[in-house]
Amino acid sequence: MSIAQAKRFTLDEYHRLGELGFFHEDDHIELINGEIIEMASKGKAHETCLRNLWKQLPKIVGDRATLQSQAPITLPPKSEPEPDFAIVQNRDDNYLSAHPKPADVFLVMEVSDSSLAYDQDVKIPLYAKAGISDYWIFNLFDNYLEAYSEPYQDNQGRYGYSNKRIFLSNEVINFPCFPDLSIDLAKVFPPKLNF
Repeated sequence: MSIAQAKRFTLDEYHRLGELGFFHEDDHIELINGEIIEMASKGKAHETCLRNLWKQLPKIVGDRATLQSQAPITLPPKSEPEPDFAIVQNRDDNYLSAHPKPADVFLVMEVSDSSLAYDQDVKIPLYAKAGISDYWIFNLFDNYLEAYSEPYQDNQGRYGYSNKRIFLSNEVINFPCFPDLSIDLAKVFPPKLNF
């Protein structure tokens, strides 16, 4: 008896679908573990947090690294997430020849409201397995930053981060890749509105 299985795509197949025009320009999709995932629409708090990060991050990072937003990171063999922000190494061709790979990535950042469970349950093992050393989640539900570091694999083959630190929205945090640089989270998190 055969069991039906979903088709999982390789990176090459996923790129070929894009070249063939299979996706629309306004589709917000990612390839995660071989599956094409359509991302949820963003709420007002999410967009405000993104705008705040756009105001802060370029000033802080400057020319020391490359900042990208909602752009692909290639995680062979079957994933190409597009995190809200990533700080990657500078490269002469500015990644014209290929998207950043795990060795190029200093820090991945996701802004999470409706996507919080996904960013915790799916993205943590994905980034840890790829060897990405630092992953931040701007948790808009609890109004704090979850900073993950030290990826590991346990005896059952599961991946995660052995270190999780919580930073409240009024704290200042140093960048793991550039310990002399910091960001004031009060300038990033949107104010809590009471209705």
